[in-house]
Amino acid sequence: MKTMSHFSSNFLFVFLVSTAICITAMSLSLAAVNAANITINGNIVTYDRRSLIINGQRKLLISASIHYPRSVPAMWPGLVQLAKEGGVDVIETYVFWNGHELSPDNYYFGGRYDLVKFCKIVQQAGMHMILRIGPFVAAEWNYGGLPVWLHYVPGTTFRTDSEPFKHYMQKFMTYIVNLMKQERLFASQGGPIILAQAKNEYGNYETAYGEGGKRYAFWAARMALSQDTGVPWIMCQQYDAPDPVIDTCNSFYCDQFKPISPNKPKIWTENWPGWFKTFGARDPHRPPEDVAYSVAPFFQKGGSVMNYYMYHGGTNFGRTAGGPFITTSYDYDAPIDEYGLARFPKWGHLKELHKVIKLCEHALLNNDPTLLSLGSLQEADVYEDASGACAAFLSNMDDKDDKVVQFRNISYQLPAWSVSILPDCKNVVFNTAKVGCQTSIVNMEPLDLHPTVRSPKRDIKALQWEVFKETAGVWGVTDFTKNGFVDHINTTKDTTDYLWYTTSIFVNDEEEFLQNRSSAMLFVESKGHAMHVFINHVLQASASGNGTVPHFKFGTPIVLKAGKNDIALLSMTVGLQTAGSFYEWIGAGPTSVKVEGFKSGIVDLSASTWTYKVGLHGEYLRIHESGGLNNKIWALTSEPPKQKPLTWYKAVVDAPPGDEPVALDMIHMGKGLAWLNGQEIGRYWPRKSSKLEKCITQCDYRGKFNPDKCDTGCGEPTQRWYHVPRSWFKPSGNILVIFEETGGDPSQIRFSRRKVSGACGHLSEDHPSFDVEYLQGSEIKNDENRATLRLKCPTNTHISAVKFASFGNPTGTCGSYMQGDCHDPNSAALVEKLFMFYRFA
Repeated sequence: MKTMSHFSSNFLFVFLVSTAICITAMSLSLAAVNAANITINGNIVTYDRRSLIINGQRKLLISASIHYPRSVPAMWPGLVQLAKEGGVDVIETYVFWNGHELSPDNYYFGGRYDLVKFCKIVQQAGMHMILRIGPFVAAEWNYGGLPVWLHYVPGTTFRTDSEPFKHYMQKFMTYIVNLMKQERLFASQGGPIILAQAKNEYGNYETAYGEGGKRYAFWAARMALSQDTGVPWIMCQQYDAPDPVIDTCNSFYCDQFKPISPNKPKIWTENWPGWFKTFGARDPHRPPEDVAYSVAPFFQKGGSVMNYYMYHGGTNFGRTAGGPFITTSYDYDAPIDEYGLARFPKWGHLKELHKVIKLCEHALLNNDPTLLSLGSLQEADVYEDASGACAAFLSNMDDKDDKVVQFRNISYQLPAWSVSILPDCKNVVFNTAKVGCQTSIVNMEPLDLHPTVRSPKRDIKALQWEVFKETAGVWGVTDFTKNGFVDHINTTKDTTDYLWYTTSIFVNDEEEFLQNRSSAMLFVESKGHAMHVFINHVLQASASGNGTVPHFKFGTPIVLKAGKNDIALLSMTVGLQTAGSFYEWIGAGPTSVKVEGFKSGIVDLSASTWTYKVGLHGEYLRIHESGGLNNKIWALTSEPPKQKPLTWYKAVVDAPPGDEPVALDMIHMGKGLAWLNGQEIGRYWPRKSSKLEKCITQCDYRGKFNPDKCDTGCGEPTQRWYHVPRSWFKPSGNILVIFEETGGDPSQIRFSRRKVSGACGHLSEDHPSFDVEYLQGSEIKNDENRATLRLKCPTNTHISAVKFASFGNPTGTCGSYMQGDCHDPNSAALVEKLFMFYRFA
């Protein structure tokens, strides 16, 4: 066992051993890294078959998707700097049309939609940008990012040769381009934007639109080129992109992708390091080993620009989530989590990968590879030139067995489903399957919602709750009456999730179900997405579709009385359709309502006279916007009513202590919406996934990944915690407003702090023998190197204890390491000695 005493303020200590280490630290949080401001004057961005060329220099670029509306301005600098610290050169974002043009010519660029501010933060960090103007984004975003009002412009069909659609699309894209030019943000003006995108993933749907689709694709390309941005344009998943537009790849793996023209570089616009979640479904994860395995072969096979979608997924605040049924969280299992914390080991493993790929940059971009077969599923790609530059990638595509291969008369062990990178064609500096960085233990620590004025007991029940009860059915004046059903979306135009459908039914007192004190049966069919059924103002049933099948049908017993009975259906959308051919024509709301149990047979109410009301009374009164408005409608109570549907709750709360990220724990609530100080936290719905579904305890990274491969959370709520940005809080007097649809216990609502409580690491003798963190190209030699592990404490924290350290063959995972059957009993004492040295150094 050999140790070295490298130490800096950012690191705990270094072990160059075959060891497993588990460290517990206190009050951990991430700190942003400062970066120098860099201004580039008039970059010339061109390309050839091998790469982008910026000011005459070939560039191998690693990009990170961070969507500005999915975080808040106070988080942007930290997110960008954390991406830069992770080895990222470029920040990529969509431009969200429906967030910017709220109605024709009514533009908004404030708050989370301050695109210019976001771009300038990227520029100040000395990074490049890829601006995907779209204007269609998909992105699990409401309506795919297109404004709902556009659908109601006469003669409009989305994403085809439709004159109204093209008119508004060109007008918006021109507006954005001119805004960027005005702020001098294109690289040709000295700004950070090196690529712009027109259209998004249209090649998957173009054929559905026939010749109109093909004409539209070529029109979009010509229109984009006419904008004269001075930077190249790209189209992802566009299989007929005309020159000089570059077609790009979106997938879990793009190493085999080839542009349609041999004169265009190989660009990967979306490498999915995780996947999105839908309410009521499992929680998908993609192992860091497989993400790294996808990246290394891409550059090995000639790629030059790779973008993680997402690098930070963030949050679908308010009603921005689409799908339908996409969760408020858009965490995406990304390298930076929803709350802005680096996700270890994924962030760290990819950081090391990026460092090593950059060591190969000159060889990769200035030479053609030589392909060597090393076995049936093993191969090497070698890049070298007369100057002595040489880089090699050794691949084992076998998804089951490790292999030993011979390369240049040296034996190399290749784990299954892995790539070893040799920046000098001799030494393995990185292997995608060998994770040599730390794993962090992250917890959600519950906190009470302490009121500004507390009782001596500091009890959460001392909160002064205020309550406003909605009417089940039409409130105020009826909007309109119609025989039969209207489409939900066409009626609300997405101004609200809610639409009331109300009618009545007369029951003779001689009906058998009244005589027998039994129930009639109500049968409902709906195009989606969810519904609550009220009979005589009492909630009888709730039903919904899901992220795979949004439409649904159900039957439920209902309690009727003699005489007139009021039937009120609260139809709900849970985010509008995100993508698909002609997706804007997909509707929602009931299509059939029938009652069984009458002597006369089935009563079909589908063609009856229905009365309609758009939205909720509380929405109309805008009671969520400010605590000072509409105070007369709130009823003060020391005990908020429990399990009461259609109820608004309001409480005054303090900001949670500390500076860690904060979330609202809604595990004891039903379904609804939440706000803090008028800011939209979003939809909450702790809907559980099925216990019968297949989940894993440990994911096998080997083999092709798919979104269902490595799921967790069976039988648990898809989303329990809802991110509340720290910048939304005042020190005290914060107004928390909840609208609850079905019930729940608001007294059990809690804030939680997201805290890093520990860091673990595991190294073995077959890990690459290099400290990648500080490795430089001239230092690639293995004479004095040993496998190195660095554990990093967040700022303002320290090591509180070493729970376990073993030199041998430890088993288990982070948080549950155990000694194996081979163990050096002196190793723990040595680790503890080093711990004391570094703790007090």
